[in-house]
Amino acid sequence: MRQSRPAGRRLSRFSAMDPNDDTRNRPAEGSPAIEVETEAVDLGNLPAVRREHLPGVLVVFPLVRSVPFPGLIMPVLAEAGDETATMEKAVAQGNFVGLLHAPGAAPPWRREHFAATGVVAQVHKRIKLPDGNSNYICRGLRRFVVEKWVRMGSVLIAQVSYPEEVYPPGEEVEALARNVLKLSQQVAAHQPALGDGFSLAAANMEPAGNLADFCAAYLVKDAAEKQALLDEYDVGRRLRAVDEALTRELVMLELGDRIQQEIRARVEEQQKQFFLREQIKIIRRELGEEQEPQEADRELFLGRLEKGDYPEEVADRVRAEVERLATIPPMSPEYPVARNYLEWLTELPWRVSSEDRIEIDRAQKILDRDHYGLKEAKERILEFLGVRKLKPDHRGAILCFAGPPGVGKTSLAMAIAESMGRRLERMSLGGMRDEAEIKGHRRTYVGALPGRILQMLRRAGTNNPVIVLDEVDKIGMDFRGDPASALLEVLDPAQNHAFLDHYLDLPFDLSKVLFIATANVLPAIPGPLRDRMEVIELPGYVTAEKVQIVRRHLLPRQLAEHGLEPRRLKLPVATIRALIEGWTREAGVRSADKAVASLCRKRTLEIARRKRPRPELKPADLEKYLGPPRFTDDRIRLRPEAGVALGLAYTPYGGDVLEIECAAFSGRGRVGFTGSLGEVMSESCRIAHSFLRSRRRELGIPEAAIAEQDLHVHFPAGAVPKDGPSAGAAIACAMLSRLTGRRLRARLAMTGEITLTGEILPVGGIREKVLAGRRMGVRTILLPAENERDVRQLDPVWTRGLRFVYVRRFEEVAAAAFTGRRGG
Repeated sequence: MRQSRPAGRRLSRFSAMDPNDDTRNRPAEGSPAIEVETEAVDLGNLPAVRREHLPGVLVVFPLVRSVPFPGLIMPVLAEAGDETATMEKAVAQGNFVGLLHAPGAAPPWRREHFAATGVVAQVHKRIKLPDGNSNYICRGLRRFVVEKWVRMGSVLIAQVSYPEEVYPPGEEVEALARNVLKLSQQVAAHQPALGDGFSLAAANMEPAGNLADFCAAYLVKDAAEKQALLDEYDVGRRLRAVDEALTRELVMLELGDRIQQEIRARVEEQQKQFFLREQIKIIRRELGEEQEPQEADRELFLGRLEKGDYPEEVADRVRAEVERLATIPPMSPEYPVARNYLEWLTELPWRVSSEDRIEIDRAQKILDRDHYGLKEAKERILEFLGVRKLKPDHRGAILCFAGPPGVGKTSLAMAIAESMGRRLERMSLGGMRDEAEIKGHRRTYVGALPGRILQMLRRAGTNNPVIVLDEVDKIGMDFRGDPASALLEVLDPAQNHAFLDHYLDLPFDLSKVLFIATANVLPAIPGPLRDRMEVIELPGYVTAEKVQIVRRHLLPRQLAEHGLEPRRLKLPVATIRALIEGWTREAGVRSADKAVASLCRKRTLEIARRKRPRPELKPADLEKYLGPPRFTDDRIRLRPEAGVALGLAYTPYGGDVLEIECAAFSGRGRVGFTGSLGEVMSESCRIAHSFLRSRRRELGIPEAAIAEQDLHVHFPAGAVPKDGPSAGAAIACAMLSRLTGRRLRARLAMTGEITLTGEILPVGGIREKVLAGRRMGVRTILLPAENERDVRQLDPVWTRGLRFVYVRRFEEVAAAAFTGRRGG
């Protein structure tokens, strides 16, 4: 501070030390602070002290938290005792005292407690305080460095020196000073407590070193950073350090102001909304229409409770939740959570049931109207409905329709719901991995809801709808739980009368719900879940059945959907048969439906272009509309050459006919196999090869052919995984055909597991395999003898035109399968 200029009252406010200093270096509570400030104003007119009069030995007073700076007037609080004695000693030695920062230290004092640089101050006045302490008004004069400690005790004395400040040449110091002055004014603008006097005082600071000290004393918060500025004698570096410190402080203050503005805007918006709501309340009160949200909700839910039929436990829970809702402010986030829970409690159909209208004759007509064939499945459904008619509360097994896609599983469930007069709800389980989808989330989670089961019941409005659990074989499982295990409680008649959803936390009776599951692959369903269901298998359709389905169901529906009159497009039976055999070989009828839809679209386009096509399509016309046939009777497949055999396979989508190829080449009697084979099918290849080597003479295989040749067995469609033991007999026939050069009979296929002794063991999936063989044009089928009973259960329509040969050993297979002709 410029000492030659008198300090007015406006400037005296900034003559004290850092306002953040602790009580150790400020007036104690209750002390006459106004008197101190007045005295400081008077001291501003004191003459400057000449530097050559500064003593070389000083009494040192320790400042625990604050850091002194030269050029400032500061009050120093001295407690009664050693501190007061130290200050009196300094007064007695010429009114000079050394103020030295001792961060966090306490007596007894040691050299390492103190900073190296301090400020020599002149004591101008002592003010005694009521509590016995004293407040000394001191003015900082100059920096000093402790050269040697003369005494360390109750009174500290040190030998000091007074280094000169260094002002670098050039205009950099002036530029830094201006920048520091500008930053200090900006920082002060964010601190209203400093007032306008701070900016005026900073503007009057000369030279630049004093400006740096002044800004550091008032605007720098960290004591260690202040001490580092006090230690700096190069004015340029000191100004640069103050510049950096003020820049950081300004950024923090601006960020704080921005945060405060956002909070203020949010609070003001909330206050505005509250004010407007209060105005609306007053207006409604004046009109006689006012009703508090809690009161309106209370009347709503209690009214539902009086009108509806609820279990006693549920009614008690509703009353308790309504009372709890009345204690929650409408603006609280908890209010909509509690209200949503009450909505679910009062809207679920706890005791609301639809009346069954079961008429067996009507149900028979509905099933025949929507489905052709499926005689066994229809019979079992009618039996189920008959039991329900005689005993409505019967808790029988859960029905599960299993079969390839497109055979009518879901539509059968819809027919059951229609014949019973119940609501239908459907839930797809494919890919479901979270058990909370079944049992709901607990109300502690944000956005919690009941499980899908209760959601469907709420939509249905009754507690006895028909719920279709589609694709039950495709349920997933991961760290979120196992939905299949959660379904056990839902589908078990002994447990589902008290199904506990995590969200409701109240038992719900599911015993009246009719659950119907659908699946493609039965083995994929977990065992405990499969045991709770009665499986009704739906086989694929034969060509004759598909023809009738297209004629009776698919064609009329597609004509209606495409806006065509029946006279615009006619498909004779021969055309439908050609369509099925050439474009849609599958177990179900989905591809047939798509093909018929394609025909309708093309016919619609022709009519839109004002053409007049012939209504009736001939088999030869199909290639024009649908392109080349996708499936043909392959001569290699149905009339195999040497080394090729036809095997029957079961797939999740129905049966299929596999072509098994075998090649021979010079080697050491080994066998290889390709075609994405599983472990079991790979073992079947080894077993067949070992059996042929063991029975070489009986089967007429030359010794050199099997001992000096390697065999390679391949299953075409190598990208499709294949596994299972049922291809053993066909693999052995393909190997025998290659080793002997004899060809198998035309249009002959087989299935059966082979053992090392040549026995042919029974296999599964006979129905699907027989249908696949018939669909592909096979005429003779070789089956294990023990599978004859499975063939007897098949519909005669499916086996018409087929010849079955039942075998027990491979020798019988060879006798029935091979011709006397040799092939290439």
